[in-house]
Amino acid sequence: MVSAKKRIWGWYFFDWASQPYSTLLLTFIFAPYFAEVARGYYMGTGLDEEAAKAAAQSFWGWGIAATSVIIALLAPILGAIADSTGRRLIWVWIFSAIYFIGAWALWWVAPGGEIGVLWWGVVFFGLGFIGMEFATIFTNSLMPSLSDSEDLGAISGYGFAFGYLGGLIALILMLGLFITAPQSDGNEMAGMMGETGAPLVEDDSLAGPELSPVAMEDAGPRTYLGIRPLLGDDSETMIGSRIVGPFTAIWFAVFMIPFVLWVKEPKTKSSPLQLGKAFGELRDLIASLKFRHSLSAYLGSSLLYRDALNALYTFGGIYASGVLGWSIGQIGIFGIIGAVAAVFCSWIGGRADRAYGPKPVITTAVIVLTLVCVVLLGMTREQVWGITLDPASNQPDVIFMVLGAMIGGAGGVVQAASRTMMLRHTTPDRATEAFGLFALSGKVASFIAPAAIALVSTISGSQRIGIGLPLIVLFILGLVLLAFVNAKGEQE
Repeated sequence: MVSAKKRIWGWYFFDWASQPYSTLLLTFIFAPYFAEVARGYYMGTGLDEEAAKAAAQSFWGWGIAATSVIIALLAPILGAIADSTGRRLIWVWIFSAIYFIGAWALWWVAPGGEIGVLWWGVVFFGLGFIGMEFATIFTNSLMPSLSDSEDLGAISGYGFAFGYLGGLIALILMLGLFITAPQSDGNEMAGMMGETGAPLVEDDSLAGPELSPVAMEDAGPRTYLGIRPLLGDDSETMIGSRIVGPFTAIWFAVFMIPFVLWVKEPKTKSSPLQLGKAFGELRDLIASLKFRHSLSAYLGSSLLYRDALNALYTFGGIYASGVLGWSIGQIGIFGIIGAVAAVFCSWIGGRADRAYGPKPVITTAVIVLTLVCVVLLGMTREQVWGITLDPASNQPDVIFMVLGAMIGGAGGVVQAASRTMMLRHTTPDRATEAFGLFALSGKVASFIAPAAIALVSTISGSQRIGIGLPLIVLFILGLVLLAFVNAKGEQE
């Protein structure tokens, strides 16, 4: 007999196991790697570098958009089917297998290939992403069976904290074991070269001792932890970056074991699959939104602030690169700081959720994110809203690192509390359907923030205005709609 505590810990391990898909594949490792592979392909067709970058970004963007449409269309339907049959775990296993296959297949996205390689990467990334999203929907719907409703806020927050910790450790392992860090020796050597590439030091007596083979070996490529890459440094096949797909798949399979052993199907009434009944119940749920004012307001609010948050995650690194001139290494450190903050703040947010409920927690987190965007809107390397900075110092970098911690912390809190708020608008027997509708609301308008950023960037001609202004508007609109949400949901 599995204890209640083990069931909760088993449920936590799904977040731990699945988080690297977002951390490693969607954000920090595979997506930038894919952009480089696609850029190389398009430059090979004759495009200049800037045009190739745009084409690569477009290819990736349309792939993500198509995946989001599939998730948006199928999520509420599958949720209704699962609720009508009373079975959820079977769907977790199905989509876990899809997650594993999609992640593992990314190993074959190698540089120097034809257009088919790009299609392979987008299709299998999308397949794994669909697996992750749907497995998450059905896992979230198991929450009401874990504990009393008063404890679900804390459970949700602790789960997100545990998941972010897993993503953080996975990112550190990838950077520390496989990814080659920029070599300072190479940069120093470049600075010693003249325009023709010849060393500025021509006198052999001043050139220094010749390096021995052992010293040359020691001076070879190193990871971010200062060790030799486990798979070697191969700039042609990019093994160190490509391994992120199998690494993510193996991580998921290993850390799903506690979930498999400790999380069981909740005791609900099972019935044969009746598609007509499932679709009818889904249609009734959507039609009921015009009478369920709190749920309607919450879905609209979360649609806006979650879309803005996702854009903040997506464009944060782009902002750092374009406005502050950061390197990939600095952006990686930025990501680690944000993940660490997310771990601690999600845990604290879970306790606050249990004490005060999810609505004030969400409100506070969205206000913090809005203030972050206000700072971004008025920040350059030279000043922050008229306050002068030394562009040659690390002042702008420290400020943005602090903002990164705030984004990670508030983002983790708002996602965990949003999950609890959704539970307050449903019942245990319709939880999967409700989370399917929640996923639909998150995906159906996921184009709003990117499109607004592109439009404002074009009109203003400023990257920081293009990112900051639309996100401020979306967060504020989300707060306005949140004011119409009942703090207790529909539990009364």
